[in-house]
Amino acid sequence: MSDAEIHRLQRADLLLGISRHMAGIETLDEVLRELVDIVSRETHAERSSLFLNDMETGELYTRVAQGSNIREIRILNDSGIAGWVFSSGKGTLIDDAHADARFNKSIDEQTGFRTRSILCAPIKTVKGDIIGVVQALNKKDGRHHALFNKDDLEFLQDIATQAAVALQSTEFVERMQKKRSQEMEFLDVVSDVTSEINLNALLAKVMGEATRMLNAERSTLFLNDEKTNELWSMVGAGLNALEIRLPNHLGIAGTVFTSAKTINIPYAYADLRFNPAFDKKTGFFTRSILCTPVVNKEGKCIGVTQVLNKKGGPFSDEDEQRLKAFTAQISIGLENAKLFSDVQNMKNYNESMLESMSNAVVTTDEDGKIVTCNRAGYRIMKLEGEKDVIGKTADEFFAGENDWVLQTIKKVGETEVPDILMDAELTFGEEKTSANVTTLPLISSEGKKLGSMIMIEDISSEKRMKSTMSRYMDPGLADQLMAGGDEFLGGRSADATVLFSDIRSFTTLTEALGPQGTVALLNEYFTIMVDCITEEGGMLDKFIGDAIMAAFGIPVGHGDDEDRAMRASIKMLTSLADWNKVRAARGEMTIDHGLGLNTGNIVSGNIGSPKRMDYTMIGDGVNLAARLESACKQYHAHLLISEFTYKKLKGTYRIRDIDDVIVKGKTEPVGVYEVLDYHTDETFPNLMDGVNYFSEGRKHYRAGNWDKAIISFNDVLKANPRDELSNTYIERCTHLKTENPKDWNGVWVMKSK
Repeated sequence: MSDAEIHRLQRADLLLGISRHMAGIETLDEVLRELVDIVSRETHAERSSLFLNDMETGELYTRVAQGSNIREIRILNDSGIAGWVFSSGKGTLIDDAHADARFNKSIDEQTGFRTRSILCAPIKTVKGDIIGVVQALNKKDGRHHALFNKDDLEFLQDIATQAAVALQSTEFVERMQKKRSQEMEFLDVVSDVTSEINLNALLAKVMGEATRMLNAERSTLFLNDEKTNELWSMVGAGLNALEIRLPNHLGIAGTVFTSAKTINIPYAYADLRFNPAFDKKTGFFTRSILCTPVVNKEGKCIGVTQVLNKKGGPFSDEDEQRLKAFTAQISIGLENAKLFSDVQNMKNYNESMLESMSNAVVTTDEDGKIVTCNRAGYRIMKLEGEKDVIGKTADEFFAGENDWVLQTIKKVGETEVPDILMDAELTFGEEKTSANVTTLPLISSEGKKLGSMIMIEDISSEKRMKSTMSRYMDPGLADQLMAGGDEFLGGRSADATVLFSDIRSFTTLTEALGPQGTVALLNEYFTIMVDCITEEGGMLDKFIGDAIMAAFGIPVGHGDDEDRAMRASIKMLTSLADWNKVRAARGEMTIDHGLGLNTGNIVSGNIGSPKRMDYTMIGDGVNLAARLESACKQYHAHLLISEFTYKKLKGTYRIRDIDDVIVKGKTEPVGVYEVLDYHTDETFPNLMDGVNYFSEGRKHYRAGNWDKAIISFNDVLKANPRDELSNTYIERCTHLKTENPKDWNGVWVMKSK
């Protein structure tokens, strides 16, 4: 027998041994590790590697042990020497790797390994399908370097053929085990997620699981806000849980929401629908996007799920199907959580409203047991806490002298008709209280009796009088007026200075803050502003939503009420600026407001019914102050006063004459002045220069010298480029210059209130 025949028999025996050895290995990682060791040993190579093809991603991958972990390496299946062999199906011998154009030199640069020669062969199945490649690097011959030859290539191809069966079978088993594990995990995830009813917690769970399940970097679940037509998310996994809002028809998410169709984008920046602005804002780089609609059981799209940057490549069809299945399962949970959130918000709103009421509110269930009592109820009924009322029956609580309340509750329960009893007498402890008592039936939307509500308004005369007057003015002044009796509280006509203030863009604030945040902000804001008014002896008339109505000179005059109103207004503006600094430091929204002052004759007095009186004021003097406050927006001002207030001021202030206007509903013009004392050098640089230039501009404006007026107003802008009122006058002059009115008298007609 020749040496060649002996060599072939030895090789055949070796290959048969490899086949038997591979058949006994159960996991793909072990097969890869064993084959790499065999190839390195039998080809006398310094290193070897085996890559399998991932048909879903178009990549060749191998696994490398790093301590107790397994690291997966992936390359495109058409790049480098391995990619060429896989694509062509041909083995290759390369004596000088760095001289071959197909060789990727960057790998050597990254690893520090010097590749000299390469032996690479495709791994083919018995059907001829190529499932990967195997390669050996740098042949060794004792201590000397050698080159791979054709016999080595033939042997490597034989090893690859023998290994194909084991690789196919273990890869198939691993794939099936992985799918089964994924499905079991999927069921566990869905069960865990859909059991959560808190919306914020549910969003966090959904995004966390979607990110992990699809091996992505980030994910976001957007829900549609039907009130604002925006997609919003309280949680973005990897985005530090900040709120995101965007129009529900823009970008990738908007396209998916409006079309209710899934979008899978492997390269985000190559898609014209992608908006890179968010990447610029956050510093995140979006590569791949998978976005699918969230559809409820009625077939309505309620949001979208967006997953970003699949680790290891773009999102596959399998990823798409898994995300669709996931969103389909969690849509019911989302609907339930949204409903729970709405109910909880309504509950919190109702509780906040009840706690802020000055009247006692007590509710009973259908069995007559007391279930709620607000803070005012504890105070009015002289109770120490819940133990004195909650859980007791109405029969037990409203006993003795108050048993008539029990009879009223029973009557309302039977007739389902509300009952109102004015100026009734109740006894709490040993004190008698005069009260208006309203009893209401509580009935569900289905018509079922739920119980009763009892509202108690304390109208004890002395307490009512002091409480009412203290709302309007300093408590010491209220005591003085109460001592004076009806002489002060009856109807009177007097000169007074009226103050109006109003928060700007309040609707936007309420939408951002919600009910509880809005109430908290108003309480803090009103506390600061009312202190400024009462410190100067002013009287708070009322709060009108977010507006304040106050007066100086009623019910008691001081002789300098115009100056008191001015000082209070300036203090209100500077105090707001200081408060805004505190809010900004806390990361909260800042607010702005405008004020109007007018001095004139008004009618004031305690107006209402014998059971409920309010001290208030009416008249043209009040209306003009309100018009001036509203005009602040038109004049880009914060504090406007009428000529009637201006002429009565005794102090010195920084004021400029800004217009002569005919307000809506009037025929005679009124001079309007802007007060600038609250400004700093930063908010209004070169203030007095600007005031002087502005006065010159107004003189030319009244005379109809439009070009000279424009020059003067431009001089104001040179002193203070942020003076928007000068820009307004330049626009006016330009318009009037074109129109050239023949009967010009310098008076501007105000079109709106």
